[in-house]
Amino acid sequence: MKQFEIPEFYRSPIISKVKEKRKIEDPRKKDFSPSLLDFGKIKFYISRHFGFCYGVENAIEISYKAILENPDKRILLLSEMIHNPAVNKDLTSHGIKFIQDTDGTQLIPWENINCEDIVIIPAFGTTVEIETILSAIGVDVKHYNTTCPFVEKVWNRSERLGKDKHTVLIHGKYNHEETRATFSRSKENAPVLILKDITEAKFLGEIILGTQPIDQFYTFFNGKYSENFNPLTDLNKIGVVNQTTMLATDTQEITDYLRSVMLGKYGESEIKNHIADTRDTLCYATNDNQTATYGLLEKEADLAIVIGGYNSSNTTHLVELLEQKFPTYFIKSKEEINSLTSINSFNIHSKTLETLTNFLPDNKNDVTLILTSGASCPDSIVDGVIQRILELTQTSISIEEALKNHFLQ
Repeated sequence: MKQFEIPEFYRSPIISKVKEKRKIEDPRKKDFSPSLLDFGKIKFYISRHFGFCYGVENAIEISYKAILENPDKRILLLSEMIHNPAVNKDLTSHGIKFIQDTDGTQLIPWENINCEDIVIIPAFGTTVEIETILSAIGVDVKHYNTTCPFVEKVWNRSERLGKDKHTVLIHGKYNHEETRATFSRSKENAPVLILKDITEAKFLGEIILGTQPIDQFYTFFNGKYSENFNPLTDLNKIGVVNQTTMLATDTQEITDYLRSVMLGKYGESEIKNHIADTRDTLCYATNDNQTATYGLLEKEADLAIVIGGYNSSNTTHLVELLEQKFPTYFIKSKEEINSLTSINSFNIHSKTLETLTNFLPDNKNDVTLILTSGASCPDSIVDGVIQRILELTQTSISIEEALKNHFLQ
């Protein structure tokens, strides 16, 4: 397993030890039950898998390498490296500037970029169109390209689908950087359509079966299909790929549903000629984090805290899962915990930051808390949340003692 060189800012004295213990006990990652840290009056169930994945660590390592290797050059990030404010703040503190925001809005005009500039491609990848612009300027788009290998795996699968005359259906969020990049590359080889969720997939199913008028396709999916997309001919042979941070169960639900539609239209004997098996595009890290979250749902607890960037897709999905059972608070760092009775939590439904009261039960002698984070959240930030809660609850058991007891379990 590759070891990444990442600044101490990202390391942690608590979580690193918990993860190391699990790695020794469960090297093949077969056990998805959470770890328990017991501080007496407060107990933490910590997810088996969370935090930085391979793609994120790789991207951060390359970014800091770019800073170290180019002290006298302007260093630009195409957009946010990952969806975590602390990571992006630390990178900008080293002088890195963003060319675009996460929605693709230009912050530095292309004409203000020259061939001497260092441009880092973020972990989400980028579009063919942007790579062409940068190459025309004379920028080397390969040297500091941090695109996640699992994103590239989706691109490669899409290319094979297109060459085999499939239409590519992308399960993703239309404006997400990764989905924009996958759309851009897929449309070079095939007709492409983006599906946000099962509701959109079911509407598409009605188009395929002819129960919805064809003209409704263009209205319903406006802006989400490739040029010259023809639903009469381009939906006869399909394959589903995904934005790697989407819920794997949702992608599978969409695929299974569309397979049932094609079965109904073409029959079992012809099904292989009309929908591809694309289970191999699901990211292992996203899958592990989500499966570990189901492990958390098997426990009894008073509340859950999810840590990460508010525009992080994979973190949002963890919130969606946990809020089915627990009062769930979505925070970006320890600074959002104001006191024992006040926390600033991001509401994923209204997209607003809310100040909530009495988030820690004050009528109990001990509190059990679920804790996890998104794939772009440094373990050090999770450490900070644990330390903030311990500081507020004034537990008698020290971190060193709790870790010692944890290793004796």
